[in-house]
Amino acid sequence: MPSMHAPLVALSCLLASVRAEVTIYGLTGQTTLAHLGPGSSSAPLSTTTSFATTPGPPQYTGLAAYNPVYMVPPAIPSPAPANQFSIGVPSDAQLLPGLSVKQRGSFFGFSIEMSVANQLIGTSSTNLHVPFLNFMSIIAEKAGEVHVRVGGNTQDTAYMVDSLPNGKFLDKNREDASNPTGTPIIAITPDLLFMLANVSSLVNIKWYLGIPFNDTNWRFQIAEKSEAILGDNILGLQAANEPDLYARHGHRPENWGPEDFFEEFSAMTQAYSSDSQVPVKNNLIAPSVSSSGWTPEQVWDTGFVEAYSDYLQALAVEHYPSDNCAVIYPDPNNPPKNPLELLPQYLSHKSGQQLVAPYLNSTALAQQWGKPFMMFETNTASCGGFPGISDTFTSALWGVDYALQMAYSNFTTALFHFGGQNVSYNPFTAAPTNESAIHQWTTGPIFYSSIFLAEALGKTNASQVKDMLINDGNELTPGYAIYENGQFARMALINYMTDPSGANDYTATIYVGGDGFGEPNAAPASVKVKYLRAPSTSEKDNITWAGQTLGGRFMADGRWQGEESVLTIQCDQANNACQIKVPAPGAALVFFSDAAQAAAADGPIETFSTSIITKSKNTVTIDPSVLATSNGESGKDRLHRGGTSYGAESSGMAAYVAPGIAALISVLAGTAMFIRAS
Repeated sequence: MPSMHAPLVALSCLLASVRAEVTIYGLTGQTTLAHLGPGSSSAPLSTTTSFATTPGPPQYTGLAAYNPVYMVPPAIPSPAPANQFSIGVPSDAQLLPGLSVKQRGSFFGFSIEMSVANQLIGTSSTNLHVPFLNFMSIIAEKAGEVHVRVGGNTQDTAYMVDSLPNGKFLDKNREDASNPTGTPIIAITPDLLFMLANVSSLVNIKWYLGIPFNDTNWRFQIAEKSEAILGDNILGLQAANEPDLYARHGHRPENWGPEDFFEEFSAMTQAYSSDSQVPVKNNLIAPSVSSSGWTPEQVWDTGFVEAYSDYLQALAVEHYPSDNCAVIYPDPNNPPKNPLELLPQYLSHKSGQQLVAPYLNSTALAQQWGKPFMMFETNTASCGGFPGISDTFTSALWGVDYALQMAYSNFTTALFHFGGQNVSYNPFTAAPTNESAIHQWTTGPIFYSSIFLAEALGKTNASQVKDMLINDGNELTPGYAIYENGQFARMALINYMTDPSGANDYTATIYVGGDGFGEPNAAPASVKVKYLRAPSTSEKDNITWAGQTLGGRFMADGRWQGEESVLTIQCDQANNACQIKVPAPGAALVFFSDAAQAAAADGPIETFSTSIITKSKNTVTIDPSVLATSNGESGKDRLHRGGTSYGAESSGMAAYVAPGIAALISVLAGTAMFIRAS
């Protein structure tokens, strides 16, 4: 069992990078990035770049997480949606049919590919990445707790060993050339689990892990150790990750199907039941199909839930709206997709509606079976997302709408995925090299979606959601009513249009209760409003929530920047109406009930700041070889971490080198931490 004490928590040490001037042929023409000199404190802002008219294909070959691809937002349609309309809601939830099941504030969680856990979370049980703690602390304060999965494709090929060279807890072996997904075989040590336990002692994070399912030689060490080390902080264990793709990827015979999966799951549960070192037997999550090979109904039709109900903690699927896989793996059956053509789809309420439609039958069945129904992995597009979509304000608005649509459709959890440096969709990304002297982390726009959802659903774990189909169901102006403990509490309003003139801002007049619902008028004297804003849906850096930002590319440490701005808007109680203006683009979260308004005032968010910084310039330096050994990796090694699904390596790594050292140390005195018993 772990011992407890309060150790020094050392942050990862980051190496400096040098970038030459690069010419980009973006989707709208050619531009040149300014040289980022060694004294620069931030990346150039690409969203305000004036693009030349010279056409050409995208030529950017650097790390996708920092791409400068910019796409002009879609034009305002003609005719434009109405910019003045009314919404009526009852104050009593019983008067509004179609509300969702009760949702938890932790609904919007995260999925971290196991092979990049050391990029995001820490490099050992006593070497945690402080920005990760800060980002997670924001959600924990607003939602009560955060749910994080560490798994993915690499979970299926993971095996546990007692130790690894240089104190590492994770090691990749990319020598399996037969693996068409480019997924590395990885070895992990129990120190990964001790690291997760240490994180949970600092921030209220609960974890999902997984049982390897790449073959039928069952390996339960992760289950055994996680129960012993994480205890109540382990939420469940995924058994099989996208099994409907196993045959396609060469991990099972070509004709392997749902019935075969049923039989293998039977063998697995029998072995699981017999393992005396796994004390909890009813915490499995399955079937986690991607719906690319099988529908969930094909699994249900085998009698899967009835047969394994005693083992199943929850039912799950995984799904992305599109994929960018052809860029990495050319396939005549999957030609490259044009992001410029796809962009309007992400700026439409129809996207979320169409994504959940195939699962409405399953969410209904899950309620009959008494099981939660989870979206265990999702994001803007598989294979890393689309530059210019996944890393822009487009994804922030889309993420809010999609997550609320899942909540309304009776999903009970949605986990948005992280990859490595070479993906565009990360909620946040560590600096690309050990270069804390110059670069910090990068906030992905979709992280703001998680903040919005945490505040929209709150901490009571008793929120219900309804898609109001406002403005005659217009796809550019969606809105949701949110009830808490049976009473109208909040409303979420979204405007997908980009119009700096203000002509397509809209004003929603919201009526609460009244004769139409057989209730007394219930509009409050005033409401509080928080806005999610950016100048354009194509903005990458200048994004704010309630007037504050977490910083753009290379400018984030997980702490808020700026002063919070929560607007108080007076309502017209004589006419039972509150008028809320929503900018184009933007989203508004309106707090109506007394309890909701009280919750809108943020409490203190625990942050984890650094106490000692040494830079390679004007301060003490450290021998790179010694630092590489102490961290278990070198800057060069770290650069070669990319996405993990369908190929993870970057083709543009040669443009980055690691000339400097920056040691960054944080002391968290008096904090209880788990460490491996010696």
